[in-house]
Amino acid sequence: MSSLAAISKIDFPFRIEQEKVKKCAQELFEPSFPAVKKMMSVFDNTEIKIRNFCKPIDYYSTIHSFQEQNEDYVRISLEYSVKAIEECIAKAKIKKEDITDIIFLSTTGLATPSLDALIINKMKLNENISRIPIFGLGCAGGVAGFAKASILAKANPDAVVLLVAVELCSLTFLRNDFSKSNFIGSSLFADGIAALIIKGDSQTNKTKSKISFLATQSKLYYDSLDVMGWEFLDKGFKVLFSQDIPTIIEKNIYNDVFAFLEKHQLKISDIKNFIFHPGGKKILTAYNEALKVGGDFLKNTREVMNDYGNMSSPTVLYVLERFFTQGFKDGYGLMVSMGPGFSCEMVLLEMKNS
Repeated sequence: MSSLAAISKIDFPFRIEQEKVKKCAQELFEPSFPAVKKMMSVFDNTEIKIRNFCKPIDYYSTIHSFQEQNEDYVRISLEYSVKAIEECIAKAKIKKEDITDIIFLSTTGLATPSLDALIINKMKLNENISRIPIFGLGCAGGVAGFAKASILAKANPDAVVLLVAVELCSLTFLRNDFSKSNFIGSSLFADGIAALIIKGDSQTNKTKSKISFLATQSKLYYDSLDVMGWEFLDKGFKVLFSQDIPTIIEKNIYNDVFAFLEKHQLKISDIKNFIFHPGGKKILTAYNEALKVGGDFLKNTREVMNDYGNMSSPTVLYVLERFFTQGFKDGYGLMVSMGPGFSCEMVLLEMKNS
């Protein structure tokens, strides 16, 4: 069995109130997209209060080439990944030389050598560390990455696996794209970086709480490739997502979750901790209506969305961090996120306060 030893997240210095982002977006879009005035309520409907941005708000008012944006992506990703990793190492009470594997997740920028190589060089991690860079999982990446890190640690009891998830969604904003999808994206997406360490059985877990990996399941829905993703243009990454996403979730999530739990002789009532990627208000509503779990079972998920926005892959790890630091109920936990493909990722956890 593999266990979570520590987790850290980044609060960027340019966190900003949603109301200020709304005002800026109206000023940017209205001259070329007059209909936007009637659509401004979308910012309020997200229920996001604060957005986690890696740049000051004025940055997004000017045009930047793809090269400029990607150079910023690499520089900022490296700087703050190192910060998150150093904090995580301290919390886990290990030495950086103890790390045996690194998984790096991202979908919002490009680098070759990949960012994990840059991190290893910057931090002077073990030269023999096993590297797995993963691109393209988007919002599903946090749960998928957690599953892959846990499987590595389960296979090797001596493993100390570092997972780093980085998404700088705001750096993909296209200043002169006045499409509806770009406008909707401007109301929702934010930046986030999370790092966590998962240990194999023979490694001593010195943290007070124990969150252990039990199982995982992935599902790709056929004929839904155009639901979410990027269109790669000369000027950068253009966001693509369908208004049908909440409907797809509501239609499928019940059967997917219940089938997954049934494989492990469990029911939804056995789950005490729900660690879901928020996506947005409509997606949270879809989860509520489909799963029909009593009480405010998505409280931590909703609060992370309110306090940060949708940061793509790291978001669910920010939710996990909230459980890890603020407490959870003894029993089973369920992690869920959905993303490009269209796909669903799930992880079953055993969670004990000890």
